[in-house]
Amino acid sequence: MSLRDDANLIIKDAIHQVLPDEAVKKALDGKEFSSGKLIVISAGKAAWQMAKAASDILKDKIDDGVVVTKYDHVMGEIPKMKCFEAGHPVPDENSFNATKVALDTVSDLKEDDTVLFLLSGGGSALFEMPLIDGKELQDITNQLLACGAEITEINTIRKRLSAVKGGKFAKICKPAHVFSIVLSDILGDPLDMIASGPAYPDSSTCEDAKRIVEKYKIKMSLEAIKLLDEETPKQLDNVETIITGSVRNLCQAAANKAKELGYEPIILTDQLTCEAKEAGSFMASIAKSNQNSNKSLAYIAGGETVVHLIGKGKGGRNQELALAASIGLNGLKDTCVFSLGSDGTDGPTDAAGGYVDENTFNDLKEKGVSVFDVLNNNDAYNALKLTNGLVVTGPTGTNVNDVSVLLIKR
Repeated sequence: MSLRDDANLIIKDAIHQVLPDEAVKKALDGKEFSSGKLIVISAGKAAWQMAKAASDILKDKIDDGVVVTKYDHVMGEIPKMKCFEAGHPVPDENSFNATKVALDTVSDLKEDDTVLFLLSGGGSALFEMPLIDGKELQDITNQLLACGAEITEINTIRKRLSAVKGGKFAKICKPAHVFSIVLSDILGDPLDMIASGPAYPDSSTCEDAKRIVEKYKIKMSLEAIKLLDEETPKQLDNVETIITGSVRNLCQAAANKAKELGYEPIILTDQLTCEAKEAGSFMASIAKSNQNSNKSLAYIAGGETVVHLIGKGKGGRNQELALAASIGLNGLKDTCVFSLGSDGTDGPTDAAGGYVDENTFNDLKEKGVSVFDVLNNNDAYNALKLTNGLVVTGPTGTNVNDVSVLLIKR
């Protein structure tokens, strides 16, 4: 098989191993709910898949439910649940409207009622009820995404500007009990940061939020600035939380499949957080150091890189990482790098990520395309499209960060 065939098999198997179905089943195994109502609220990129798994298990025990996920991620009707699609990574009117329906559904609950809260990455944008004008929230979100802020920094700000984030949703559900099943998309699995922690006590402070605004020079109205001084819940007594999956599982799944295909797998890290271009260059440098290897190798890194937007092109962090790696891979023997988001989307594109090998750099050069110019314009999508280097999976139903893999085949 070719390198690309191996890459495709690793991608397919790794994603399959981190689908939320089994995780939700495991979390619900033996779980007894009280005699009151059982309401399901599912939010995030994996919301439909998680809600469908819960419905298959609990069936008629569910009284009502709301699912809020990304556009094109609803894969059919789920009994007793209203399914909505909304904006990501920037919330839109559909995010606000769907969240209002969810809040109406959990209003006036009693002590013996339960909210089964299924949460996955992307929930910060999809599950939102802003305390400021929606358009300003969108603008602030865009500023934070463009400046290269880390996801925990972005979510620290989001919590202060929202009526549901930072533990506030759990307070709204009171006196009902909230049983929360969380699919992690943040390194280290900080429960108060995943989807901005709607049902978990917030560890960040007002001072943290103000430092982040100053650090990145975020422009905000006086109304928004005042909200930075309003503290979030630090204790919640009506919530039980189970975490069901993370990027560690994704990396291990990729390693297992690579080993099955004859590679010796090495997991470099599951906490990659640097610039996407730097990560790509780093993967290529490992390839250079191992060109004399007499055995096939697979180097694996999981995490979430960042991109500073300086151009006006089209792409995402995984596509940019892969394209940056093509510079160092140029001319190396039987070597490739691929990187993808486990949810099947990378930036505002229809691709999950990108694939490059030792021929990509020269292939683009022959087409009159400079990789350096493309990276400066953040236009990796269109460059990779020219070399059949886009990794397209479609929505996967899960979301546990990204995985980047270097294959050296011998």
